[in-house]
Amino acid sequence: MLNQPLADRLRPESLDDMVGQQHLFGKNGVVRKMLEGGRVTNMIFFGPPGTGKTTAANIVAKQSGMTLYKLNATTASLSDVKDVITQSQNMFGAAGTLLYLDEIQYFNRKQQQSLLEYIEDGRVTLIASTTDNPYFCIYNAILSRCAVFEFKPVTANDIKKALLRGLDMLNKESGKDITIEDKALDFIAGVAGGDVRSSLGVLENVYSIAKNTITETDAKEFTPSFTGNFDRQGDVHYNLLSCLQKSIRGSDPDAAVFYLARILEGGDILSACRRLLVIASEDVGLAYPQAAIMAKACTDAAKELGLPEAAIPLANLTVALATAPKSNSAYMAYAAAKNDFLSGMGQDIPLHLQSPLFKGYKYPHDYSDHYVKQQYLPDDLKGKKYYEFGENKTEQAAKAYWEKVKK
Repeated sequence: MLNQPLADRLRPESLDDMVGQQHLFGKNGVVRKMLEGGRVTNMIFFGPPGTGKTTAANIVAKQSGMTLYKLNATTASLSDVKDVITQSQNMFGAAGTLLYLDEIQYFNRKQQQSLLEYIEDGRVTLIASTTDNPYFCIYNAILSRCAVFEFKPVTANDIKKALLRGLDMLNKESGKDITIEDKALDFIAGVAGGDVRSSLGVLENVYSIAKNTITETDAKEFTPSFTGNFDRQGDVHYNLLSCLQKSIRGSDPDAAVFYLARILEGGDILSACRRLLVIASEDVGLAYPQAAIMAKACTDAAKELGLPEAAIPLANLTVALATAPKSNSAYMAYAAAKNDFLSGMGQDIPLHLQSPLFKGYKYPHDYSDHYVKQQYLPDDLKGKKYYEFGENKTEQAAKAYWEKVKK
């Protein structure tokens, strides 16, 4: 086909030819085992673009002997689905109908509900694909009737296998014998961010200008500055913020600055600042109370500076938080107190704490060490412990002080 992309011309026809997704289609992959057992169930494939979802659907249909129909939810309607059903019913001797519905997230709730009729009575077997989190964008009744499989970004090493096959195909088609430098191969495989189709597109473009050898310089001419798979409104965005927080919480400064770099290179200063402000209080907390002050100063500086200079104070803050002692004691105390309140407890405030008379209230500053024992919690929570001192130096010092005073 004229101008058919290399990725389509090179599309694998068997599971053995696929690159990546070994957890699904490798020797011990769950989908491969299912196919070898003769079963094809309704499935949802989700993951980033260019990771093999459409290819996998083609191969599943081929190995099962089913007739494959493809629809894209961005342009298809329910009438298109009904046309597929009608066509499949008019076929004789078929092993079944497999409907591949790409970008299912673009079907609204009513359209998705209408699919249930067809997959429940077995008229079609559905394979739906999406780049979004299916648990957020797909109707629960559809999810409950499908096996959900995650497609992960393809590693650079696996992408290189596809690139070398692509180069062989281009040489055969053109009658040339162009080679590729190792650095160029590494660059093209890495710049795609796990997207095989994108990497093959770069290779095809670079091939068109190469003379005898594809160089790294040639490759860079066809690739913009790489920002990775970053969607400020999508799952990748929230996953990166989650990874940033979990890395800091886990005291891993190397992972923390890596995820910070991914977020900032995606151009999102505000989300990084908000998350770092939360981390300073939620995860570092009372183990290093100055962290909240540092977080406020660094995030304010970042917002005033803008990118790329904003990365400097935010990198300082990220490493400081990751290497600081950790405590979530105050956060957990609040969560426990909130749970009791939402359970209906503590409604009656002690009389001596109520205004305007504060009858019976003892003013702590009138006593030695500015402390006097009295009841502050409501009667039904009297003696309840929400806060437990953390094992860090700061909180243990506070604990020792109050143990001495309260004796």
